[in-house]
Amino acid sequence: MASSVTQPFQACKLRSSFLGERSGACVSSIRRSQIRVGFSWKPIECKESRIGKQPIEVPKNVTLTMEDQFLKVKGPLGELSQIYPREVVLVREESGVLRVKKAVETRRANQMHGLFRTLTDNMVVGVSKGFEKRLQLVGVGYRAMLEGKDLVLSLGFSHPVRMEIPPGIQVKVEENTRIVVSGYDKCAIGQFAASVRKWRPPEPYKGKGVKYADEVVRRKEGKAGKKK
Repeated sequence: MASSVTQPFQACKLRSSFLGERSGACVSSIRRSQIRVGFSWKPIECKESRIGKQPIEVPKNVTLTMEDQFLKVKGPLGELSQIYPREVVLVREESGVLRVKKAVETRRANQMHGLFRTLTDNMVVGVSKGFEKRLQLVGVGYRAMLEGKDLVLSLGFSHPVRMEIPPGIQVKVEENTRIVVSGYDKCAIGQFAASVRKWRPPEPYKGKGVKYADEVVRRKEGKAGKKK
């Protein structure tokens, strides 16, 4: 007849695959009906973003219009607007400083915190000072020119590349090989500059193509001649 009395606790050595070391533990041989498993829930602790907690200085010539999760920024160069998710809120302090704060303590809120703080700062700087992106054409016969509202590029194809300049963006061509893209919307400037560069990205052997003015192209060594 099997005994229903549980045996006393026995000391044994268990190996943890996570820790990679042996630890002493006491295990008793008990029946399955007596096994109880407990779970402990710990709240998620999200660190505050170093970028998100920085204040945004608003110049005197910039006007802000805030309505719930909507922000409109108007300045001497133009006007921009942005809709914010419910994870973040905008706070205008008495000193005139604008801050982006988290509304809830979640992982997504921590991700949105720094992102929308940067987007808000780009809006304020854009309508007051503006942004610019410089491109350079490298290659024999590569040149650019303006024809009305179009940017015409000669990049070694059988036909010239014609690109329409979107509204709110100014394009200048210097010395036929340098393109300056400026405006108040940083996202639109970056998108148009990337579209121009996409037609002929710089190749790593001779460096020919369209590159950013501050871009460093990593060069590769070509095939060596046959050794005698």
